[in-house]
Amino acid sequence: MNTATLAAVPTATADAPQLAAGVAVGLAAASIGALYTVYARWGIAHGLHASDLTALRFGVAGLLMLPLLLRTLQRRREVLLDRWPSWLAVAALAGTPFGLLMFGALRFAPASHAAVFPFGAMSVAGLALSAVVLGDAMTRRKAIGIAIVLGGLVQLSGVDSRSFTLRALAGDAMFVAAGTLWAGFGVLLRRHRLDPLLATAVTSVSALVTYVPAYLLWEGTSRLAAASAAVLWTEVLVQGAIAGAGTLFTYATMVRLLGPARAAVFPALAPGLAALMAWPVLGHLPSPAEALGLAIVMSGLLLAVTRGKP
Repeated sequence: MNTATLAAVPTATADAPQLAAGVAVGLAAASIGALYTVYARWGIAHGLHASDLTALRFGVAGLLMLPLLLRTLQRRREVLLDRWPSWLAVAALAGTPFGLLMFGALRFAPASHAAVFPFGAMSVAGLALSAVVLGDAMTRRKAIGIAIVLGGLVQLSGVDSRSFTLRALAGDAMFVAAGTLWAGFGVLLRRHRLDPLLATAVTSVSALVTYVPAYLLWEGTSRLAAASAAVLWTEVLVQGAIAGAGTLFTYATMVRLLGPARAAVFPALAPGLAALMAWPVLGHLPSPAEALGLAIVMSGLLLAVTRGKP
């Protein structure tokens, strides 16, 4: 049985413990996504910009993962060198290009669109790419579940027709591109059976050596230097240590356990969980519409990731 065939098997044959483990990791990944979203808003309210937070995310995560990558090059160099096209693709899909698209889109589209378009693209592209590349069955159950998730995201975000300007559409296209890259990252991990921790190291270090130098050249460190110690070190912890490495590792592990189609649905929980986390951090009480949207997203997620009649 070849590698392509093996890659398609585990999703269909996963047993209950593996499914439970995958769901647990997925909830952890969504919680990390919500955490860094809330603290990104908190950091911006204290004078930082999205580019500063991105630099902290990539810079800190890259430094934390650099020893692992160097140790792998020293002891198991063939793991990286023999499969360098795959690792290069990992860096391109989940590293600097993803970050530039995701955070750059916020300059054009309103924040409400950020809760719909990237996560919607992750879910739809994850389902489609899994079917085309891995041969995963595009069941009616999965399709209905993801449709419910998309409806919940729209309800949660409060997007309306008045927010769709030409400028916003450019940002939406960037969000969709970012979500599609992330879905492709998941499919690539499963297709080539790449190690989640090493994938995290490769992606983080690649962003460290590409994005961070460009940031220092064009933006400088004036805003980071002006931030209070409490703000700076909180963002170092949340954006860099927890989100920078944690998001990649938990998502990669979830892909291994559930497959990319199901894994791509879990990030859609992040906006709803962020609405809950914003209450103690930002003093924002979740509205009834946000609570309803989260409930809809969770029901769609449960339908999409559990097994039943096709």
